Amino acid sequence: MTELSDNTALITIDVQAGFDDPAWGPRNNPDMEANLDTLLAAWREAGRPVFHVKHHSTEPDSPLRPDQPGSALREGLAAAGEPVITKNVNSAFIGTDLESRLKTEGITTLVLAGLTTDHCVSTTARMAENLGFTVYVVADATATHERTGYDGTAYDAAQSHALALAHLNGEFATVLDTATLLGVEAK
Repeated sequence: MTELSDNTALITIDVQAGFDDPAWGPRNNPDMEANLDTLLAAWREAGRPVFHVKHHSTEPDSPLRPDQPGSALREGLAAAGEPVITKNVNSAFIGTDLESRLKTEGITTLVLAGLTTDHCVSTTARMAENLGFTVYVVADATATHERTGYDGTAYDAAQSHALALAHLNGEFATVLDTATLLGVEAK
C-alpha cells in the first residue's frame, strides 16, 4: 500500500446533527464517530490538512436545510482554522471551491469519512478519483441508513454500507479501516 504524504487531506463529509433524525431510519456503525475522532486526532497531531463538508439541502422538509438546527456540524467536529465547505448536492466538488483549494495546496491524496456511505461519501469518492486524486475511504469511519430498492426490497444499513464500499473499492478508492490507515500513516 502507498504511504500517505504529509499533505494527505482528511475530508469529513456531512457529519451533521440532522442525520440523527429518526426519519432516516436505522443506521449502521455506531462507532463511526469514535473512529472519526481517532482520525481527526491523528491528522491534527501530524499537522495534516483537514476539511469539513456540510450539506445544505434544498428539499423543503429536510433536517439538513440551512435554516434548520440539523444543518449544524456535530459539536466539536471542526477545529479552529479548518475549512468548512458547504454543498447543495451529493458531491463535495460540485458548486464548491474544494477542488481548487486542494490543488492550490498541492494535495493529491484524500481520506474520506462521514455520512452517508452510499450517497455523499460515494459520490465524492467517485468524483475525486475522476478528477485525478488518490482516494481512501475509511469503512469504519463512515455509515449509512437502511434503504428501500426500486422494487420495494428492504436493505438494512449494514448491507447498504457494505455494498457501497464494495462498489468503490479498487475502482474509485482504496477502502480500509481506521487501524489500517493509521498503520499506513505511521510508515
